[in-house]
Order: sequence, then C-alpha cells, then structure tokens
Amino acid sequence: MVELLRRAPAQYWMLVMMWVRSSLAYPASFLLMLVSQALITGTDFIAVLLMFSHLKSFGGFSLAEMALLYGTASMTLGLADLATGSVERIGQRIRGGELDVWLIRPVPAFLQAVTDNFALRRLGRPLQALLVMAIALGNLPINWTVPKVLLLAISLISGSIIFAAIFVLGAAFQFISIDSAELANSFTYGGQQLTQYPLSIFGKNIVRAVTFVVPLAFVNYYPVLYLLDKPAPLGLPAWIGLLAPVVAVVMIALAALAWRGGLRRYRSTGS
Repeated sequence: MVELLRRAPAQYWMLVMMWVRSSLAYPASFLLMLVSQALITGTDFIAVLLMFSHLKSFGGFSLAEMALLYGTASMTLGLADLATGSVERIGQRIRGGELDVWLIRPVPAFLQAVTDNFALRRLGRPLQALLVMAIALGNLPINWTVPKVLLLAISLISGSIIFAAIFVLGAAFQFISIDSAELANSFTYGGQQLTQYPLSIFGKNIVRAVTFVVPLAFVNYYPVLYLLDKPAPLGLPAWIGLLAPVVAVVMIALAALAWRGGLRRYRSTGS
C-alpha cells in the first residue's frame, strides 16, 4: 500500500500529460475551447450582475461579497473538475467493459478513472473564477490577518478536495446504479450553484443539510463568513470556517472507502 501511494503522483502525472499533449497538438482549437469554457461558465456571474442592477444587497451580501462567494465556489469546483471530474464517467466504462481492461493494467483503476480523457480546457472555469475573485478582493475592506490569509488559501484547497470527494462518492455509487451520474451532478455542479449564493436565503433545514449531511457549506460559505466577519447561521460559532480542512480530510476518507467498496462489489460485464 505504501509503495502504491508513493508511485501514485508520478503515475497520475504521466497519464495527465499524455492527454495534455494530445490537447496541445492543435493549439488554436485548444485556445478556443479554453476561452469558450471560461465564457460559458461566466454566464452565472452575469446573472448575479443583472440581479444587483436592481438590488443593493442580497441575503445580507453586497455585490463584491457575492462576487467573492461566486469566485470561491467556481474556483473550487473548477479545480476539482479538472483533477478528478472524469471519474463521473465510470458508469459508461462499466457498461462498455473498459473497466475490465483498467483492472489488469499496472496502474490503479482509480488513477485511470480520474484521468480518463483529461480535458485541460476545464482550466477555463478556475481562470475565470480567479479573475472574479481578484476583483472582489480588491473591492472589499477586509481586515487582513495572518489567519485570514491562510484560511483563504487553505479553504480553496480544502473546498476543491470536498468537491473532488463528492465526485468520487458519486462515481462509487455508479458501481451499484450505473445510470446515476446525474444524481452525482446534482451535488457537484448543483452544489456549486448553491454555494455561490448566501445560504441565509435558504431554509434552516437546507443549511443543516449542507453543514452536517453533505458539507457543501464548508466549501466556501463558512470560510467566507470568517473572512468578512459575518456571523454563522444556526447559532454556530464564527470560527466554524476554520474546520474546512478537517471536513476535507473526512470526505477523503469516506470517498476512499466508498471507491474500494465499489470495486469489491464490481463484477465483470463479460464483454
């Protein structure tokens, strides 16, 4: 097991670079797809801008604060989608019998799943989100301290890990229900749609669900509340955003257990 973990980063990078070289073989086409990806994902923020043409605040958030929420939500999902989003195709690979081939190769099936048809054009989403984040931070009077700087950097990493773990959990469920990719998408892409808005606009039951069941609130909402010195909902402590890395570790453990359980349940299609 230790040897597998030691070799995993190099094997992941090798598989990724194989697809990257394929993408860059046609640089003009790649650039157009990258720009189109950024523009398409950016339409969500245009909706926010249109909304604020009639409002001064939404759920207690100003336009700049909403831009920070949007940027962190889109950034974390974009990084997770880039690194592990291909794993959501595992149902198609099971149905087509490709998983049988993956299992006999000298590379873990998980690494082959997350790098399957690795699409570098997905960088468009996090690059667009980075631009929105930079503009938002430049227009917010945040009282920067060392803990807040560290929290912003760490929360982007932990939020990406939480989304990546949800991608893997959704993929593991496809070992049981092959045609369940859309269900997983409701928690990943749907989760990004939810976390780009203040959770205060939703009912308390939804806030409880995204805090204690599917911890999407730790992706960006609670860390952003800490940065902006805003109170947390449900009577939770203001420092709850600092727990985002802990939640990310728990989600990694759950995703790893689910993936291993899915592989153990897998039976060849015989094709």
